[in-house]
Amino acid sequence: MMRRALASPRTRRLLVVALCGAPVALLAFAPGALADALTPESGGGSENAEAIDTLYKVALYIAIVIFLMVEGTLLWSLVRFRFRRRGPDAAQIRGNTPLELGWTIGAGLILLVLTAVTFIYLARIENPPASDPGGLQSQRGQLAALGQPAPPGGRSLDIHVNGQQYIWRFDYPGKPQLFSYHELVVPTGTTVTLKITASDVDHSWWIPKLGGKADAVPGHVNETWFKVERGEEGVYGGQCAELCGSGHADMRALVHAVTPAEFQAWSQRQRDDIKAAQEGLARQREQREKANEVD
Repeated sequence: MMRRALASPRTRRLLVVALCGAPVALLAFAPGALADALTPESGGGSENAEAIDTLYKVALYIAIVIFLMVEGTLLWSLVRFRFRRRGPDAAQIRGNTPLELGWTIGAGLILLVLTAVTFIYLARIENPPASDPGGLQSQRGQLAALGQPAPPGGRSLDIHVNGQQYIWRFDYPGKPQLFSYHELVVPTGTTVTLKITASDVDHSWWIPKLGGKADAVPGHVNETWFKVERGEEGVYGGQCAELCGSGHADMRALVHAVTPAEFQAWSQRQRDDIKAAQEGLARQREQREKANEVD
């Protein structure tokens, strides 16, 4: 009796629906586990990253609605007009002018909406804002993106980013020399413009919470920007987003956002350490040269 019940077409259909719906229900009731799983990372970070995230979600949600409508119509048609024994022959439909006009006009309207939303958010993604009054600034304006205007007021903190197998080097403006590896330290409330290149193979700079990806290409400079607001101090993680060799998975990057005062203190310590290392290396070289003369 149980075997006949399980073998009935209605029972099989209900079982298939339950098996397909269970994963969807589990995902629907676990939003925390899906945070940023299907969209760019958001929350905190830079204004351009938030704009990218919003634009991505608008396009994604429209695509989801269209997908559900199309697939729902397809599944309904498969069930409603499935072959039945001793049933009537299937109708042969050659066209439906109102329906075809409808989906053509609908697709055009969707394209117009996506275009309008894109242009609304594009300015926030491309054009850097001014640094806050208390933010650190370099002494000259820098372009934040190719073909884009400089930040209002013409000032930003300009940092050169160089991708190398398998680490990032960051060169800061000013004298004496200041640079760091792996971790980029920046002050909050400051518009930071990055000039990105590479010294060996193609890499790609990507800190998801601070904006979109920018390729690091030998012999070419790409430019981007971000601005971490005050109160959003912390460490923002990222990675090379271009397969660049056997150590690609280990080529990670960190942006450490600190207050302007902490940044100035770090800069002084870093410059002192670099100078001490250079002086120590010079002494070692001098000692080796003297030893070679004695020999």
